[in-house]
Amino acid sequence: MRYKLLGRSGLRVSELCLGTMTFGEDWGWGASKEESRAIFDGFANAGGNFVDSASNYTDGSAERFLGEFIATDRDHFVVATKYSLTTRKDDPNFGGNHRKNMVRSLELSLKRLKADYLDLYYLHMWDDMTPVEEVMRALDDLVRAGKVLYVGISDTPAWVVSQANTLADLRGWSRFVALQVPYSLADRAVERDLLPMARALDMAVMTWGILEGGELTGKYNRNEPGPKRSSQADERTMALADRVMAVAVAIGCKPAQVAINWVRQQQARGLIIPIIGARTAAQLHENLACLDFELTPAQLQDLDEVSRLKLGFPHDFLASDHVHNLIFGETWARIDNHRAQSRSQ
Repeated sequence: MRYKLLGRSGLRVSELCLGTMTFGEDWGWGASKEESRAIFDGFANAGGNFVDSASNYTDGSAERFLGEFIATDRDHFVVATKYSLTTRKDDPNFGGNHRKNMVRSLELSLKRLKADYLDLYYLHMWDDMTPVEEVMRALDDLVRAGKVLYVGISDTPAWVVSQANTLADLRGWSRFVALQVPYSLADRAVERDLLPMARALDMAVMTWGILEGGELTGKYNRNEPGPKRSSQADERTMALADRVMAVAVAIGCKPAQVAINWVRQQQARGLIIPIIGARTAAQLHENLACLDFELTPAQLQDLDEVSRLKLGFPHDFLASDHVHNLIFGETWARIDNHRAQSRSQ
C-alpha cells in the first residue's frame, strides 16, 4: 500500500479507502460483526489506514462496529464519516446541511465511534436549502473546536463546491480538501465538471460505485447466485462487463480488479482514491489484489474507448477546432498548456 496526501493538506492516507456501508446486516445484505472485523483487519494488515463511514450506514451499526475496531489504536487510523441524511423522517431538522443537524449528527457519530474527534467530516449530500456560508462557518467552528481535523463534501454540484471553497479562502475558514463522487467505467459523468474542479482546487477525490453494485464484475452477465444490489444490469453496462471480463482473462485476474484499476489509474484526471467495500474478508482480499498489477496503456485505452463519455456543451464546443481557431488563430498547436485537463473527447 502506498499513501497519498489528502488534497490540499499534509494528511497521509492510504491509496485505497475502506468503505463500511457493508458493516452490519440491518439492511439485509451486509456483513455480520465478526465478518466486518475480519474485513477491517484485512485492510489494516495490508497497510490501509483510511476508513469511510456515514451516520446513516446500516442504521448506525457501521459507525458502532468501526468504533470498536479502531479503539486499540485510534490515532493510527484516518476516520471519515458524513452527515446530512435524515435519522428521524418526521422531523425536518433531523436531516439536511444546516448547523443544527451538523452538530447533532457529529455528536452522535463521535459517540458511536467512541472517539473525541474525526479526521475527516463530510457533508454527505447537498440539500439545496442551507446557505453555503452557514455550512462553511459551522464546519470551521468544528475544526477550531478540535472535534474535526479536515472537512470534505460528497454528492454536490461543482459550482456549489467551488463557491464554498472560494468563500472559505476569502474568510480564512477551513476549506474542503476532499470530494466524494461516484465514478466507474459505467458512470463517467464526473469527468464533465467535478473532476476538473477538484484538480484545479487541489482536492482529493474519493470514488464510490466503482463496480456499479457488482454489475461490472459480470455476475449479471453470468446470472450468478447470491445477493444483488439491483435486479438486473442494463445492456450498456453488461457490454462493458463483457469487455472487463475479456481484459481480466487476458491478464489472469478478476474482473473486479480490472474495474477498480481503471479508476485507480485515472490520476491524470484527478487525485483519485478508490473506496473499496466488501461483504466478506475473501472479497476484500480479492479487491486488494488490484494493487499487484496495473493495466497497460493499451488496456486502459481499450476500456476508455468503449466507455467514453460525451461531455456536451460547453466542453465539446470549447475543444473544437473551430473554436480553437477563433480564439488562437493559427497558434493553438504551438502552445504548451500545462494547465490542460485530461478529458474524454
